[in-house]
Amino acid sequence: MISIPFKLDFLNLAPDYTVSFFAAILVAVIVNAEGQAFAATMLGDARQDSKDRFHFNAFLHLDVWGTICFFIAGFGWSKAVDIRADKFSHPVLFMILSRLAGPLSNLLMASIASSIVWLMGRFGVEDRVFIVVMSVNLASAVYLILPSLISALFPKSEDQQRKLLFHHIGSMLVVAVFLAERISGIKFISQFIDPVIETLFRLILG
Repeated sequence: MISIPFKLDFLNLAPDYTVSFFAAILVAVIVNAEGQAFAATMLGDARQDSKDRFHFNAFLHLDVWGTICFFIAGFGWSKAVDIRADKFSHPVLFMILSRLAGPLSNLLMASIASSIVWLMGRFGVEDRVFIVVMSVNLASAVYLILPSLISALFPKSEDQQRKLLFHHIGSMLVVAVFLAERISGIKFISQFIDPVIETLFRLILG
């Protein structure tokens, strides 16, 4: 069984796990972004031309720092989905629900992957691809719940430049902290969150 959350061992890269990890990143990113877009649309922020949201191209959803974090910490995030709170009848509540739809979609994807792993296990097949997909989506779901709430409660659209600045600074800090964990071997944050991910992994996988 792989370590949970799954992280690439750069000193001993296994081709099958590496390819599976790349696939898991793309799945996690597109599920997170499109989940937010779908929730925002259903709650009132509908767009006439929604190709900037529903293009289902994972590469267009990739965020630089979020992608780096995937490789360092086993979780990451997509580019910020454009959501206008002024389109909602209940701006604060619906913005929170729209942002939380991202990690909740990752949790749903982890559940779907676990069902496939369980089904294939009934036939005596160990599917590493879906185990890694499950791990990456589950880790992203747990780690992104709090940032999603913070993002939803952040200053409104008129503070867009400040919001973008804080997004970049916050992203760099997250990457720096988890890079320090990988280098030092000291778990500053993951010691509190990883046990939750491990417990959920065993619970979902059954």
